Amino acid sequence: MSNASSFTVGIVGATGAVGQELLQLVHDRNFPFGQLRLFASARSAGKTLTCAGKTYVVEEAKPGVFAGVDVAFFAAGGSVTKALAADAIKAGCLVIDKSSVHRMDPEVPLVIPEINPEKLTTHKGLIANPNCSTAISLMALWPLHKAFGLKRYFAATYQSVSGTGAEAVRELNDQVVALVNGQPVVKKVYPYQIAYNLIPQIDSFGADGYTGEENKMMLESRKIMGLPDLKVSTTCVRVPVVRAHSVAINAEFERPVSVEAARAAIAAFEGAELVDDTAARKYPTPLDFTRKVKAGVGRIRIDTAFDNGLAFWVSGDNLWKGAALNAVQNAELMISKGWLKPKAR
Repeated sequence: MSNASSFTVGIVGATGAVGQELLQLVHDRNFPFGQLRLFASARSAGKTLTCAGKTYVVEEAKPGVFAGVDVAFFAAGGSVTKALAADAIKAGCLVIDKSSVHRMDPEVPLVIPEINPEKLTTHKGLIANPNCSTAISLMALWPLHKAFGLKRYFAATYQSVSGTGAEAVRELNDQVVALVNGQPVVKKVYPYQIAYNLIPQIDSFGADGYTGEENKMMLESRKIMGLPDLKVSTTCVRVPVVRAHSVAINAEFERPVSVEAARAAIAAFEGAELVDDTAARKYPTPLDFTRKVKAGVGRIRIDTAFDNGLAFWVSGDNLWKGAALNAVQNAELMISKGWLKPKAR
């Protein structure tokens, strides 16, 4: 990492859940910024945010504000990306975007730095960040693919409410309080009560009965792993957990598998932490992997339905590896390799 604090960094959507994590991460990880500018909607402009003893005034995210910005982390949703990314790129600013708008564009690299870092050199001003459940799943699937050759996988996700946003976290907390006190439950964010419940729908349904989230996992896995014919079937479920997603995966491989070799592959991978000791009842949980850089992988066992199959469980922080952290890691890697440099001033 360069020691020169010479980058001007922007965070678009700074007042949102992922924006708040980005703000904290660029300070905690000593990202080499000389100036940090926070952007949000017009109604948030003028508000102040404090981090690491520094106070920042939020600016309105609008065309023309990116002229002096070297890299901007977009964390404000697809509509904002559509409205502002092209303007930022035109101003010479690298955009690292959390939204799904450009993920499947063949001209846009979709990057997890532990998996396909070489794609960072192919950008044309914009780098896409993967979907949260995809990123966390691939922290287990990629090292196992390298060891055995991935053929297909089935997944059921257990996705926390923070993936929907701060309002969903409040809704879960409010519903729990209401239920404990015998009061009526109010539903605004989700169509069903989320407290003490599960909702097997994330995003809207397509004609094939799969949701947008489920299709994202399939399409993004293929692109990131470079496996265009990979067979994937997923069911994505919202659960009453505040933070960190978990995924139960059953995967089939081209080559013979063993639990010992699978554990070794996971333990050696920089994006994963092996937590797999059933005798001691040790396995990853969302609480244990909240605000952790790595995703936890455990419950590794031979799959009883697949030939050359493994079943396993993954937990990872959806706001970190599934969003903010992955974006920051991409920028950090580009700086360390000399692929991202500050503008001449």
